[in-house]
Amino acid sequence: MGIIIKPLVTEKMTAISDKMNNRFGFVVCPDANKLEIKSEIEALYNVTVLDVNTMRYQGKNKTRYTKSGLLKGRKNAFKKAIVTLKEGDTIDFYSNI
Repeated sequence: MGIIIKPLVTEKMTAISDKMNNRFGFVVCPDANKLEIKSEIEALYNVTVLDVNTMRYQGKNKTRYTKSGLLKGRKNAFKKAIVTLKEGDTIDFYSNI
């Protein structure tokens, strides 16, 4: 295990999930492939995965001006997976809160 880092709960993913009820997003390990992602989600959430789409995001440089001067940093690179489930299956991220 350990392929799935965290579920994506953003405004954009919420809009996608509202439009198509069977799509969910996850941040995954950068070296994971689609078959590993599919088997991991099926094992964790007891659902049937029909399709997996992946995207790689490059880390971006960020700077900001403060009283003490210019601060420079970098955001992390990550890989995102959008998973399409079988009709009728769903994942509830908020059930264990």
